[in-house]
Amino acid sequence: MKPALVILAGALPLSAPAEELTSEETKFFEQKIRPVLAKYCYECHAEGEKIKGGLRVDYRDGLIHGGDSGPAVVPGDPTKSLIYTAMAYQDPDYEMPPKKKLPDEIIEDFRKWIEMGAPDPRVPDKVVVQSEIDIEEGKKHWSFQAPKASPAPQVEDAGWPVSFVDSHILSGLEKEGLRPASDAAPDVLLRRLHFDLTGLPPSYGQIMAFAEAWAKDPEAAYSAKVEELLASEHFGERWGRHWLDVARYAESTGKEVNTSFPYAWRYRDYVIDSFNEDKPYDRFVMEQIAGDLLPAKYDEDWQEGLIATGFLAMGPKSLNQQNPRQFEADLVDEQIDATSQAILGLTVSCARCHDHKSDPIPTEDYYSIAGIFHSTKTYFGTVNAVATRRATKLLELPVSTDEPQGDISPEEYQALAEQLEEQRNQLRELVRSGARQGNLQQQVIRIRTTSAFLEERLGSYNPDGTKKSFAMGVQDHARPEDATVLIRGELDMPAQRVDRGFLQLLDFCEDECPPDASGRLELAQWLTSEENPLTARVMANRIWSKLFGQGIVTSPDNFGVSGNTPTHPELLDALALEFVKGEWSVKSLIRELVHSRTYRMASTWNAEAYRKDPGNALLWRMPVRRLDAEALRDAMLFASGQLDSQRPLGSVIGEAGHVGIGRAFNTERLDSYQDYRSVYLPIVRDALPSSLALFDGADANIVTGAREETNIPSQALYLMNNDFVLTQAKSMATRLMEHTDDKDEWIRMSFLLCYGRVPNGYEVSAANGFFAQFRFGQDDDLSVLTTYCHSLLAAAEFRYLN
Repeated sequence: MKPALVILAGALPLSAPAEELTSEETKFFEQKIRPVLAKYCYECHAEGEKIKGGLRVDYRDGLIHGGDSGPAVVPGDPTKSLIYTAMAYQDPDYEMPPKKKLPDEIIEDFRKWIEMGAPDPRVPDKVVVQSEIDIEEGKKHWSFQAPKASPAPQVEDAGWPVSFVDSHILSGLEKEGLRPASDAAPDVLLRRLHFDLTGLPPSYGQIMAFAEAWAKDPEAAYSAKVEELLASEHFGERWGRHWLDVARYAESTGKEVNTSFPYAWRYRDYVIDSFNEDKPYDRFVMEQIAGDLLPAKYDEDWQEGLIATGFLAMGPKSLNQQNPRQFEADLVDEQIDATSQAILGLTVSCARCHDHKSDPIPTEDYYSIAGIFHSTKTYFGTVNAVATRRATKLLELPVSTDEPQGDISPEEYQALAEQLEEQRNQLRELVRSGARQGNLQQQVIRIRTTSAFLEERLGSYNPDGTKKSFAMGVQDHARPEDATVLIRGELDMPAQRVDRGFLQLLDFCEDECPPDASGRLELAQWLTSEENPLTARVMANRIWSKLFGQGIVTSPDNFGVSGNTPTHPELLDALALEFVKGEWSVKSLIRELVHSRTYRMASTWNAEAYRKDPGNALLWRMPVRRLDAEALRDAMLFASGQLDSQRPLGSVIGEAGHVGIGRAFNTERLDSYQDYRSVYLPIVRDALPSSLALFDGADANIVTGAREETNIPSQALYLMNNDFVLTQAKSMATRLMEHTDDKDEWIRMSFLLCYGRVPNGYEVSAANGFFAQFRFGQDDDLSVLTTYCHSLLAAAEFRYLN
């Protein structure tokens, strides 16, 4: 439903109406201000003309709303009012009128007028956006209702379920006359658990130990293995990567000018650590939205919360956007989109230009939330240059940390300072010489760019040469403000202002945004309230999807009307309630799910079940899943013995990437520069490493709750020919040869490393037949064994999980 546009004479003004002005204020404006605006400004900045710079000065709200460069008038503060600085010729980039400076007495009148509060009786007819959405009717959608507790359904085969999860799944199967698959073999379960919980295969020793424990007591062995993996440091690397997909994690801006985010890796490490320590999910969410505003006893705690707000700074950005207001509007829109999809499973940003097409979200609600983010300053780094106009500073951390770049000497620091001063002197000379055209202008641009990079580098060190520590993140603006509704999202079409707030369809919260703060803290509290019907449901569904191949809601980022309905709604409600009851513990919910008999089913094919349920929505078997890109690469490194399990400090992109990365960036070196886990590979937007891009790595430009799973020829070609794969095959062969010269042991050990199981008789025979073609000790034994190992790494069983 489109919002209605209503013309109201003098209604809903953005400023004080005329009757509230004193006669002296009105007289001052009419005699000193309006004539000057009409004579010198209306030609370019009034209705009926081509509006320049998006600025209208023929009514008060046009001045307050401002144009492309920001508010023209900030009542009470001439120094922040662009109309005053432009008239006073205080900024060479903003000199108005452009041909000749106004007399000093006129400029002084404008200064007095702004200090008076910019009284202005001109309140025109207003366009007011009104919604026709029936919010009460919209609230009836299933996901907007509070989760309901219900007893586990009764089933015919009462001996099969071991948890409430199983009862729900079996009930659905029995209604269709289906039976669940048999229990999976222990070696299948072990490999499944290892990949699902840590993203790595079991080692040779772990396989042997589990088999021995299983023979004595299967349940005890299984429980012990679950606890071991939940406690592993690799758990956070696996499950942190899942959240990084949702958080659209990347180390560059993407879009037209792909420039690096030099400190994005701090957020990556924060996420991994949060999952390892099993930080309650509600706290995890609050930190990412308002971590800088949460009470903190120690600097270390506040610092962690500040780094967490990197979530809001992480999105793609058009740094070459000429219009600063458009850049901010797009940045805020991206923050709303990421926050609402990641946490609520709603596409709130669809209401930017009109009422949401399917969900009960009016345009006014969008701008209520937008006011919160417009009142927030986002810091992401980069440097202003010719094509990067929208750079920001970074936030300096209160507690110094280890830095990948290291310190410099005081002498090096002084040399940088002298070099910067030399550049500044050159710039002053060129400006004084009137460098406005041709080659001189190009010199000015070059020196300004060089100076910017030198200033940034110098600012990253203390005078003694020690490295400062920085982070991406957000902070509240000093003067929080409500947002103005923009008709069709157009900057030059403002309507009414709306109070900062939340979605009307979820009106359980009576808190309001305080006038002296952005409202992010209140937003975080609203998102994580136990009364919010979406947050726990959405995360429980995300956890389920990573263990069972797809979510109970198969559109994990869209729980709205246009999203998919849950296959097992009562089960989803039960999981959401269990999640909150368990103090939002991700590990506790995972423990519950992997102990279910549903999770421990085999992936055995059943023709009748397939005929009735080809998509396996009812879970009549455990789905066969392809390893995701990171797990596949890590498994190769694991089998070859080359995996470095330590966390690297920083990222290869780092500070060297402060210049634009560009479209011709060589992605091949990203795969091979390190043997760390794939979660630590640098993520450059639109330039992923081949191992991730070819195997459906997450698109860092958007919230990615569910990755695609393709099977295409280029993947097979990669596995056959890529240098990274060939290197791992050779390293694996070397590993086997160093372990033993017994070919039967090569075969046995290689299958355990690659597939987590011993080979069957046919496979042993085929491998021996291959080896029999060569004369070991006379031919190139390493090449022969490398070819054999390569065949195992490239096989389908290596990249699929039963």
